This record gives sequence, structure tokens and C-alpha cells, in this order.
Amino acid sequence: MVLKMNEKISVIMGIYNCAETLEEALDCIVKQTYTNWEVIMCDDCSTDHTVKIAEKYVIEYPNQFVLLKNDENKGLNYTLNKCLKSADGDYIARMDGDDLCAEDRFEKEVEALRKNPKIAIVSTDMSFFDENGVWGKTYTELYPTKESFLKGTPFCHAACMVRKEAYEKVKGYSISDRLLRVEDYHLWIKMYAKGFKGMNLQESLYSMRDDRNAQGRRKFKYRLNEAYVKKVAIKELGLKKRNYVWCLRPIIIGLLPGSLYRILHRKK
Repeated sequence: MVLKMNEKISVIMGIYNCAETLEEALDCIVKQTYTNWEVIMCDDCSTDHTVKIAEKYVIEYPNQFVLLKNDENKGLNYTLNKCLKSADGDYIARMDGDDLCAEDRFEKEVEALRKNPKIAIVSTDMSFFDENGVWGKTYTELYPTKESFLKGTPFCHAACMVRKEAYEKVKGYSISDRLLRVEDYHLWIKMYAKGFKGMNLQESLYSMRDDRNAQGRRKFKYRLNEAYVKKVAIKELGLKKRNYVWCLRPIIIGLLPGSLYRILHRKK
């Protein structure tokens, strides 16, 4: 069944060297049961055929696909902020150029926002897959609190749908080297600090294409960035100072041997 409601969704996508997977990702949006959407893509100076594939969708669906281009490689935060400036939807959704999502993802996320007017952020559980199939999934908290930010980001970024006013209130994504790989974590902190709240649908409506050993290879500087953002969360959300001990967690994990980390990560 195809549904069309009054609220418009603006899907923002930073695309970069994803020619092999972009068509499959965009088809997931085209096939959505909720049809009132637009896709704002911004190419961050790809060196493969990403732009050609994106242009094909702009030609085929001229009223729903928009393609922007950066003059030089600027990174995800800058690119998504550029998309935000062109988005005119009531809700802002994310999608990455190498991922997949269920055909009723938008329908269920919009329904959650309609039923919960005090909620500004809706995300979902997420499955991880590679060429061998699904190898893991997330288990998110239904209604994350400020304390939830101590453990880590409480929402899957790529699977999210957010009221546009929340993005506007925090002026979009912050751009800093200290926020690389933790941009979304910082975004949610800013929104919660402004009084916005979120929820997670307890089903996997989004599938992330990911190497099952990628987390174990994460660069130590990104662990330091995570520690920094935890510090920001404690300060901005008014959490007790004793919680600063949580800032040590990503650093300790970063010092673990990769083999030990993978064992602990699988158990989690």
C-alpha cells in the first residue's frame, strides 16, 4: 500500500565515491510506502561515477531529487549542512549512499512523530551487513534520557528522522576536527540541551553496509574525539561531575588489543 500524508520529508545525503552502492540505496527511497519526500544529495568531490548515477535519478525524478556539489572535499558535516539549506520538508531524514532501509521505514517514523508531538528525534534499530550477509544489529533504548549519553550515542544517525525545527534550533551540524566520527553524537547532545527528546523504534528498519572488523580498526584519535564529546555531554546536559569517569571508557577501549576488543564487542 502506498501512503501519502501532508508532512514532507527531506532526505539529506552526503555522497562520496559510492558508485557501486548508490543506486541500490536510492531505490530504497523510491520504493517507500510513504511518498511525500525529496532527496537532497550533495557530492563531496567523488572521483568515481557517483555523480553520474545521482544525475540519473535527478533526470528520472526531477521533482524529488536534487543534486548539489562541493567545489572541494569538505567532509560530511559541511556537506550535510549544505543539504539542510536546500531542504524544505517538515522532517529531515538521513540515508547513506551505501546502505539499505525497509520500504515502510518512512511510514513508521512519520507515524511515531505524529503520535508523539513531544518527540523530535526518531531512529530505529539497525542491522549490519557485508558481502556475506547480516552479521550484527543494534539494541537501542526506547526513550533515551540525558544519562543515556554517558554510554554513547543513543540514536543511529543514518536511520534517523528529525523535526526540522530541532535542526534549526541547533544550527545544524558543528564542524570541528574534534568531532570527526562523532558528529551525530554531538548533534543529539545539542538537541537534548535545547530541550528536544527522542525515541527509537524497536525494530531494524535500516541496514548499514559495514565491515565486521571495522570497529576494531578504529583510529585512536577518534576514540579521543568520543571522550571529548562525552565531556561535552556532561557539561551541556548538566550531569553530575562524577560522570567524567565515563570519558576514560573510549580511551581504555582504544588501548585494547584488536582481538580482545572484537570478542567483547561480539558479546555486547
